[in-house]
Amino acid sequence: MRRYAMTMTMSAVSVAVLLLGLPLGGAWIVSALRSAGSGNRVTIIGTVILTVLVLTATAITAASVVASRVSRRISAPLIYLAAEAEQLGSGQVRPRLRSSGIEEIDLVQAELVRSAERVAGRIAAERQFASDASHQLRTPLTSLSLRLEEIELLAGEEEVRAEAHACLEQVERLNGVVEDLLKVSRRSGGGTTEALHLKDIFAQQREEWEPAFEQAGRSITFSDEISHPVLATPGSLAQVLATVIENSLRYGAGTTSVSVRSANGGHAVFIDIADEGEGVAEDIAPHVFERHVSGYGSTGVGLALAKDLVEADGGRIELSQRSPAVFSILLNAVPKSLDPNNVLPQGALVSVGRRRRF
Repeated sequence: MRRYAMTMTMSAVSVAVLLLGLPLGGAWIVSALRSAGSGNRVTIIGTVILTVLVLTATAITAASVVASRVSRRISAPLIYLAAEAEQLGSGQVRPRLRSSGIEEIDLVQAELVRSAERVAGRIAAERQFASDASHQLRTPLTSLSLRLEEIELLAGEEEVRAEAHACLEQVERLNGVVEDLLKVSRRSGGGTTEALHLKDIFAQQREEWEPAFEQAGRSITFSDEISHPVLATPGSLAQVLATVIENSLRYGAGTTSVSVRSANGGHAVFIDIADEGEGVAEDIAPHVFERHVSGYGSTGVGLALAKDLVEADGGRIELSQRSPAVFSILLNAVPKSLDPNNVLPQGALVSVGRRRRF
């Protein structure tokens, strides 16, 4: 406890005042022990308390501002680093990281960049190998197919023609594997989604598949009653639809119908592909989207690739009914409050071939 002597002039009278400092919660409340009168004593105490409160509030505000700036400086690079790590984990190898100026965070960023470069190198090597192997196989397979077709056409004996036809089917099956490998090697880690109107995709698929169904004595129908735009990659969605439609043509029966229904209160859309055949075998149904799970002499890649393409766009594909077979593709719908033509890009459709198998 310390005592201070102060001389104050109040109403032109010099008065000696003894002040006593008392500690309370880390601050000093100063009370007047002696003064020229009770009124002046109250005024001094009020002024001191007000000053202490103002200084305390100022200190708290300054501390809050400093803490906020420091937290932003630390949290911003951490959030950015977490986002880049998530992209790397999902297959989007883009090691472009900014220096944060914080040594510990920069060390983690540098290691993430090195990991991303290693992953990118491995992915590029695998895709290049698949592409090179596929291209090297396509030329001899094409030549072999032509020779077998020639033998089948010109052979005089029925047994020779039958053997040539069987060999030709085997070559066609192997050719399908090669095409699937090419698709895998060209496929990127994630889709570039756009706002699509399904009627445009359906028009393309109708033009591609109606002649094949007519030749098989069957029919295919497309309907989009809700006319709601979806988020998808045009080429990927067209390829997925073609994969399922071809499976229906090869292994189904009757009319194949492609229809659209709303889901999740309008936040998603289901595309259902159904036919009137016997459906998928009971032992294959639980594994129909797994690689190397084949049926009816197929290669076991087509539907697995279709599943990867749909999931890359944030959707899913499922066998919603085994017999008759109904495949359902779930896609995210564009919110009705948004105008796709103004908010999201729309691109041209990408044509795809028809040779896709399980």
